[in-house]
Amino acid sequence: MLKSLFNWKVLLNILLAIVVFVGLVWLTFRWLDFHTNHGKEIEVPNVINMSAQKAIEVLDNAGVAYQLDSLKFDPKFKPSQVLKVDPLPGSRVKDGRPIKVYINPKTWAKVVIPEVIDTYKYRAFDKLTLVGLKVGDTLYEPSIAKDAVIRLMYNGAQVKPGDFVPRFSVIDVVVGQGPKRNVPVPNIVGRTLQEAKEIIKQNYFESGLFYDEYDQSVSDPSMIVFYQNPAAGSISDQGVQVDLWASKKTPAEMHAKISELDNIYRHNLIPQVDPGDTNFDDFDTPPPPRPVKPKPVEKPKTDAPKTVVPEKKETTDKKPVTKTEQKPKSEEHKPADKPKEKKKVIIE
Repeated sequence: MLKSLFNWKVLLNILLAIVVFVGLVWLTFRWLDFHTNHGKEIEVPNVINMSAQKAIEVLDNAGVAYQLDSLKFDPKFKPSQVLKVDPLPGSRVKDGRPIKVYINPKTWAKVVIPEVIDTYKYRAFDKLTLVGLKVGDTLYEPSIAKDAVIRLMYNGAQVKPGDFVPRFSVIDVVVGQGPKRNVPVPNIVGRTLQEAKEIIKQNYFESGLFYDEYDQSVSDPSMIVFYQNPAAGSISDQGVQVDLWASKKTPAEMHAKISELDNIYRHNLIPQVDPGDTNFDDFDTPPPPRPVKPKPVEKPKTDAPKTVVPEKKETTDKKPVTKTEQKPKSEEHKPADKPKEKKKVIIE
């Protein structure tokens, strides 16, 4: 058994197998060196702070493969400026191995404007901030929806939800001011339904129900409005519903229907006669309660201030009068003495 193992033929086969194995290993490594360009390395050039266009020219001349990647926009650096290279400049890479070149983009990455129309303003502010946008000015416009977002503005132009804008862009928000109080209702009689809808919308009222002369709902925009409720010129609040009656006829031809609608919707505005006052003979004789009316007229005649004021004036006037009367009396006594002396002279 042992003699058969040490036979020269067996030993020769073993030796041939070892040589073949070593040869295959050597050929494999040589193929890998050739395939991977082992030993052929290229130095990475320094392209940091260069513009993207110039960096590409330098890398092409050096024979270095590269991949461009844009980082987050940094306003401290110029747009399209090379910020980073991986691996670092000066390191050696194999021929054909790409390096990564990170470039500062021209602006912030774009984000989608969220859906904020008809949303409460403070909720809309939170949504815009979460996606990376800044809330600019808050503008108020007349609108029924108070504090609700009407539209969005970016750089003076209107934008809609779903549009792309750069991140950290300033968005101006237009918000509803709310309905005004005590506003006159516009006159819509004589207009077509289409014109009436526009007038109602422009004055911030709500379009109500549309009827014809038979009180059936209509939608023909060419029909002419002959009646409206509330009435034109009446005072109401913005946002109130305005109902319309329209027909193919003119309002002058719908006089009977207008009177009928007035009795329904404006009966408080029509002067009505009391049925008890139909006998006009009563107007010849004055009713019994009428003589009571002059009583309140007599009261202002006996006002206290009117009687007090003249009494004070009379008292002040009497004093000077009495003084003037006493002076002439004393003067009359003096001439009475003088004639007595004359009488004495006559007696002598």
